[in-house]
Amino acid sequence: MRRLPLAAAALLMLTTLAGAQTAAQTPGASRTKLVVYTALENEQLAPLKAAAEAALKDIDIAWVRDSTGIITARLIAERQNPRADLIWGLSVFSMLQMEKLGMLEGYTPVGAAALRPNMRSERRPMTWAGMDAFVAAICFNTILASRLGLPRPETWADLLKPAYRGLIAMPNPASSGTGFLTIAGWMSGMGPQAAWDYMDRLDANIAVYSHSGSAPCNNAARGEYAIGLSFDMRAVTLRNQGGPLDIVVPSDGVGYDLEAVAIPRGAPHPSAARRLADFAVGPVAMAEYGRFYALLALPGIAPSVPNYPPEFSQRLVALDYRAIANDRDAIIREWMRRFDGRPARGR
Repeated sequence: MRRLPLAAAALLMLTTLAGAQTAAQTPGASRTKLVVYTALENEQLAPLKAAAEAALKDIDIAWVRDSTGIITARLIAERQNPRADLIWGLSVFSMLQMEKLGMLEGYTPVGAAALRPNMRSERRPMTWAGMDAFVAAICFNTILASRLGLPRPETWADLLKPAYRGLIAMPNPASSGTGFLTIAGWMSGMGPQAAWDYMDRLDANIAVYSHSGSAPCNNAARGEYAIGLSFDMRAVTLRNQGGPLDIVVPSDGVGYDLEAVAIPRGAPHPSAARRLADFAVGPVAMAEYGRFYALLALPGIAPSVPNYPPEFSQRLVALDYRAIANDRDAIIREWMRRFDGRPARGR
């Protein structure tokens, strides 16, 4: 065997050690990249990623974000060959649909037993764990309303008034979790047939059905429409940013949904995904959720979102999550048969 001169051998050793040190110091060099599917709002992603990666220094989060219906359809399409390591921030209606298809791994995250009973899976081990709740809301542009002489709506029935014709934006429930929770609330509060009758009449006043749940409130804040049917987080955020919005919580009851975390069965990196799921139901993550939502799954964590109307928690309708999840596909098919594909309307 050919021997290296002592100086050359020492130089080689130093070079190797330096290379190893550089690799260890390179961000992400020895970290596990987790692909995380989510329907969380865009402004939540960066702070959650930073908090999680600070707590779990060997994990690197790569978000795949879209509206609830799109993410749910993608997960179902990929169920034979999952690409997501974790689902973090998706409607419980979607979680229950995937649970029924056997798509979710049974895993009870550390600390999940402390979550509110109505905000976690009933199965043992759990198939999903709740994070927070989001609630249907009406975003009402006060400047445009004053200019057009529009009354402030107080109930869902008020939205049927002719004065609002062509001035309401609503999320499409086929793609938007907010759209689906809104009609789920109507069905639970009014009864299915009365809810369909209501939607038939409301359609005359709808200018556009949007892809996302945030868009109608964004539209209303910009003055494009007087009314946007949306959800609490978007409404409160835009008003806190100075948007000319009055947040209406209809007195006849509002629908709501839970955001949850789950591990797809067959996830590429299940061990690391379990650790991230543990973080997602812990107090650090809950404090992050509390910057945007007031209804949190973990008791004892005080939300920090300002100017959150107390009426939200007082006006929730009674929902049967599992029954609604079982009917989700049929509800969406019927909604699309009635309303999808029609042209946008203006005044």
